[in-house]
Amino acid sequence: MKPIYQSFTEAVESIHDGATIMAGGFGLVGIPENLILALVDKGVKDLTIISNNCGVDDWGLGLLLQNKQIKKMIGSYVGGNKEFERQVISGELEVELTPQGTLAEKIRAGGAGIPAFYTQAGVGTPIAEGKETRVFNGKEYLLEESLTADFSIVRALKADKMGNLLYNKTARNFNPMMAAAGNITIAEVEEIVDIGEMNPDFIHTPSIYVQGLIQGAQEKRIELLTVQN
Repeated sequence: MKPIYQSFTEAVESIHDGATIMAGGFGLVGIPENLILALVDKGVKDLTIISNNCGVDDWGLGLLLQNKQIKKMIGSYVGGNKEFERQVISGELEVELTPQGTLAEKIRAGGAGIPAFYTQAGVGTPIAEGKETRVFNGKEYLLEESLTADFSIVRALKADKMGNLLYNKTARNFNPMMAAAGNITIAEVEEIVDIGEMNPDFIHTPSIYVQGLIQGAQEKRIELLTVQN
């Protein structure tokens, strides 16, 4: 049995100033939106955020940006976040941009206990500056160090009371690997069921990676809505 928090405020109580946080999601899909809102309300600051992108101006991680709660952002996509752009240009925000596949592998490797790996992505570009390279079979590769976090906040469709998680379609995205790479993983889920109700063949994140659960409803905002006349 894993702790099931009664409020999102309680769920983020242990997250402190200066923490490194992995936040699941891709754009606004699969983000732990209520946990993010709780961090906004708490006012925790000087955060290092590891996520594919930083939400939009008025939702998701973008709300933490507006509050100046993020010190450093590690991600692969800036997107349509004007406040993100403004803070980078003004020097208020430190940013480490990483190719998306490399970011995913850095997180996966961190969760697997692998300290670093070689990749061709970024060779010969500014990303390679100051990093070790090595030649394998006549091709140059770049050494990338893995990523871990003090806390991972993820979102899943369903959990059992042991903390096993199941994600919904593309909302899975970065969530499983981040769940494995956080020292403490807090999962925001839409439904919590009794032990034994989840088919083991459909569990995406085993309970060993999850330290706490919180159930809640999400708005599931659409980042970019395209309509046809």
